[in-house]
Amino acid sequence: MRKAFFISAFIFAILAAVAVWGFRKSVSVLMPQAQFDLYDDGLGQVIDYANYGVFENEGKADYRYKITDRSGLAAAAGEGVWPNTQAYKDPVYKELLKDNKLNGDQWSFIGTDDPKLSFYKWATLSGENAGVKQFYISLALEEGLLTAQAIKGYFSVIVNYPKVVSFTYWNTPWYPSVACATNIKYLTRKYPLLGMKLVDEEIIIENGFDQDPTNDIFRITPGRVVECKPRELLEREDYSRLRDVKRRIGGTHVALLQYASGDWQFEVDGKPFMLKGIAYAPTKIGESPDEGTLTDWTRSGFDPYKVWVDANRNNMQDPDEKSVGDFKLMQDMGVNAIRVYDHEANSNKDIFADLYKRYGIMVVMGDLLGTYSIGSGVSWYRGTNYADLSQQERLKARVRKMVEAYKNEPYVLMWMLGNETNYGVANSSKRFPRPFYAFVNEVARMIKEIDPDHPVALCNGDTLYLDIFSELCPDVDILGMNSYRGWHGFGMWQDVKRLSGKPVIITEFGAPAHLEGRPGADAEEAQAEYHRGAWSDILYNTAGYGSGNALGGIVFEWVDEWWKAYEPSLHDTHKQWPGPVKGGWFYEEWLGLTSQGDGKHSPYMRQLRKSYYAYKEMWNPDIVGKLRILWYNIVVYICS
Repeated sequence: MRKAFFISAFIFAILAAVAVWGFRKSVSVLMPQAQFDLYDDGLGQVIDYANYGVFENEGKADYRYKITDRSGLAAAAGEGVWPNTQAYKDPVYKELLKDNKLNGDQWSFIGTDDPKLSFYKWATLSGENAGVKQFYISLALEEGLLTAQAIKGYFSVIVNYPKVVSFTYWNTPWYPSVACATNIKYLTRKYPLLGMKLVDEEIIIENGFDQDPTNDIFRITPGRVVECKPRELLEREDYSRLRDVKRRIGGTHVALLQYASGDWQFEVDGKPFMLKGIAYAPTKIGESPDEGTLTDWTRSGFDPYKVWVDANRNNMQDPDEKSVGDFKLMQDMGVNAIRVYDHEANSNKDIFADLYKRYGIMVVMGDLLGTYSIGSGVSWYRGTNYADLSQQERLKARVRKMVEAYKNEPYVLMWMLGNETNYGVANSSKRFPRPFYAFVNEVARMIKEIDPDHPVALCNGDTLYLDIFSELCPDVDILGMNSYRGWHGFGMWQDVKRLSGKPVIITEFGAPAHLEGRPGADAEEAQAEYHRGAWSDILYNTAGYGSGNALGGIVFEWVDEWWKAYEPSLHDTHKQWPGPVKGGWFYEEWLGLTSQGDGKHSPYMRQLRKSYYAYKEMWNPDIVGKLRILWYNIVVYICS
């Protein structure tokens, strides 16, 4: 008896020790570990701005924060947060300046692997717009894992510089204050043990969806960053919001529901359905649409069931690396739909039927609707003119052909019109948006006359012309958006809800698995982090959460396409354009969740990246993944 008691006590002690070790390890993961120290980090992690100034005209166009105690606010803010300018006195800054490590243009310090250099470069910069400067100081603090100080910096933009406008690489307006609010919400959710959250914030920019910032009217309610218990940051679905259905669009197989609360949700065969989609274009290396060599993968002889995984990444098919197939890999990851951009480019019904029957994966069926001049009967250089009646008729005939051919197929989830068509690539929509959106609505009405059983969506480029879409497209059921706003999330859910009231699908989002001068493992982790953040923002705005208008998303993309930088036989690594991704640059040939390795076994070899496994954990967790989520919640509750 005594022996059994001691054995039991010993086992219990071991289990207790493991639990304590696991708890401490989990806490260290949930608390950011700063990569460098500040000379002055202020008076705590939350600033009560009411103690240092006056908020005037909140929620109105003439909002401003008037500082009454500048020195007190600077002391509370700490280094790098307006109006604190202590970075000039920081011994680390002086040393870096002495060693000439801060030489060069400030933009070359964005996305580097040394956030300390980025911080001191931007914190001591002169001549830059104050709001833009504060944003990039805060971003450097975030990447250096001085997270509480980064949150203070981001909130400083909302309070002090909410009306600042900058521009993207594509010369479209960018609003740092909106990005700052999104970033704060991301960081407080990622690190709940900080015990901070943003409340009561609202940034409304009237006329903010065109390309002319001079007509913008800002209505700012900055809200507050407050201390909270970590468990308050655990998102929970509010089922009470999903009781009374006030509107139903579609048929018995696929339907779109709107609840009395305003929340939206897909339903497939009577069950809730969150879109977990992927863009699928298994392009063989060497093929390119620019050279007229890109083939229809559903009819070209490519067999998606012959795909195999190069598990050890030796670019060879070893004896134990048997064919598994793309669709099985997708099913294992949790994918429930693929996006077909154009029904004439991918047209083999048998493959789609088998995809659905064997793997339960549906199809978002699309027509490009004149994007890239496809279907309008005119050349790329002339471009589709959406006010031309003859071109309209050609486009409508093409859509009609799609709907009549596929409307009774059980694998069809919805109809998708265009592909970020409003950006005006080989068409007139960017210059003349109103004829375009009016035509889109006419096409949507036509689709519903032919097929009332499936929802209709438009694939917009982000929120450009959201106001015109909301006015002219009442018959479009869903707003789809290709959006690459960064790992923090998308920051537009409330705007769409306020202007249109329609549900949203992020129809493309993603990041490259390449960082200049960095190991491949670092680049893959950066890509995975991007997807974790982006998906969590989608998830926490689906029915029962947040704005309740997200229906899901479509990841871009399944496997790398080597033609994107115009050299289809090379996996290009030259920078294409700057953007909100780790490293600061997009490499469009590296957006896949899987790669084709060195290309010698294209199109059948897959190397699964960290982002693939990140989605598997989020979309289709195994028992270990579920236990990890449970343990995370336990740790957060204990720390509350």
